[in-house]
Amino acid sequence: MLIFYIFIIFYTILLFLISAGFLYIESSKYHSEHIINDYRPETLVIIPVRGVDFSLKENLQSIQNQEYENFKLICVVDTENDESLNIIKELGIEYMVSSYNCRKCSGKVRAISTAIDTYREYDVYLLADSDINVKNNWLLNMVMPLKNPDAGISTTFPYFEPRGGFWSEVKEIWGFVGMGLMESKLTRFGWGGSLAFRKELIEDSMDFFSEHISDDTALTKICKNKGKKIYYVDVAMPDINSPDNFDVFFEWANRQTALSISASPKVYYYGMLFYGSYLFLFLSAIFMGTFYSAYYFLFLIPAIVYIYNMLKRLKRVKIVNIIGAIILPVVYMINLLIAKRMKNIKWRGNTYDIQDKNLL
Repeated sequence: MLIFYIFIIFYTILLFLISAGFLYIESSKYHSEHIINDYRPETLVIIPVRGVDFSLKENLQSIQNQEYENFKLICVVDTENDESLNIIKELGIEYMVSSYNCRKCSGKVRAISTAIDTYREYDVYLLADSDINVKNNWLLNMVMPLKNPDAGISTTFPYFEPRGGFWSEVKEIWGFVGMGLMESKLTRFGWGGSLAFRKELIEDSMDFFSEHISDDTALTKICKNKGKKIYYVDVAMPDINSPDNFDVFFEWANRQTALSISASPKVYYYGMLFYGSYLFLFLSAIFMGTFYSAYYFLFLIPAIVYIYNMLKRLKRVKIVNIIGAIILPVVYMINLLIAKRMKNIKWRGNTYDIQDKNLL
């Protein structure tokens, strides 16, 4: 009996320490650097396009309609036969065909390299995915932090607008994991869907950049190697309209997680520690509260705070969002376990080896 009580004491202390850690994390997150200044450099906005993304026309129009005079917009396609060209031409957007000579790069990296190599005179390059929908001050907000001498990258992270069933709602919540990583300087990274940098960052690193699969991973490495800072600008957050079903969501989530782990193994260990501890605390509170003492239900407070903080990010709260927030730690743990063992990813119709660290 004495051993049992000693076990209960140490078990309770462990739960208390985990609870205190979670409450500290949830109450002390570092947020965005929203910088306002007079920096208005000549900027090239590069949009790699392959195929017709959901709401592509609307997305491109939102990028066209920026309250910023000093910029040029260029779409880069793989071939003249790309089906997206009907929309690009209809909108009167200038385009070019990807042609940069790189051996193992992804199609996106080749497209970006083509545009940068062709337009070397621009002060700032802003990368944009073709599936993002932005506000008319997006470009301005992305560019202004780059005036700071310590700035390497200015980036943000998307809000996934559900345009489908249950799993598109889960993806909406899943995106908050990325926002959480962005809010901490320890886990922040450059997200290639909306990422700006001055030409000095890359002009002596094109060979390095152009032999990578992941553009954001390469640029993040270049930024850190040069001792520069990554600025996170949440006011520039774009929307991504997501009509995902389970198969589309799960393939996407595993791919994104695998790329993150390949670029930085600490993402895996941080994720396993954070969500593993969360699930341990959550299940322990329910089990001990039900079968030993109702006081243990108090250890559900960190979970309630965590779920509340996620729900606060939502544009609108529905019952399905609450369900998604509750199951998210389980989903993300599964993503981590699967992604850790992935050797290849499929991306825009191509297969890439993510075990080759020189390409990430």
